[in-house]
Amino acid sequence: MPETTKIVNRVKIHAPIQQVWETLTKEGEVLPFFFNSVLHTTTLAPGAPMRMRSPDGKFTGVVGEVLEIDPPYRYVTTFKFTNFDDPVCKVTHELREVEDGVVYTLTSEEIPAGTKTEKQMKQGGDFIVKTLKGVVETGKPPMSSRLILWMISLFAWTTPKKCLSENWPLDKKIK
Repeated sequence: MPETTKIVNRVKIHAPIQQVWETLTKEGEVLPFFFNSVLHTTTLAPGAPMRMRSPDGKFTGVVGEVLEIDPPYRYVTTFKFTNFDDPVCKVTHELREVEDGVVYTLTSEEIPAGTKTEKQMKQGGDFIVKTLKGVVETGKPPMSSRLILWMISLFAWTTPKKCLSENWPLDKKIK
């Protein structure tokens, strides 16, 4: 069995759990904490497809399937970057109420070790939790996240054609 990696990122967010949940699972709007992607799905229920698309819908950066959902505590999906030929991994978003807020834990697992996906997930997890915290608490990403998002927008023109959304319709099964 190939070696896999598990990455855990965690942050405390000073907000009610329902607010964090609604921000995390918002559909049809740009989500800065997911690198300015827009969540597309048929429904947030087990077995439903999940796509993270560019704001204009032209490109799909991430594909997966909802494995589990328990509002407002847990949301689990499979996860695959469309620009890599790496196998699917699993992402779990967990919210736990604590005094003065919520602890948000992002767990990425079953990531094949040594892959491009592993490298991206190691870099991206910290960005996601910090940016979600900023968006929920202040209504906008922290300055460091805004700079990264600006850089991403500058290089959007380099997105590979294999990431075109027409290649990743909601009814396509991901392997």
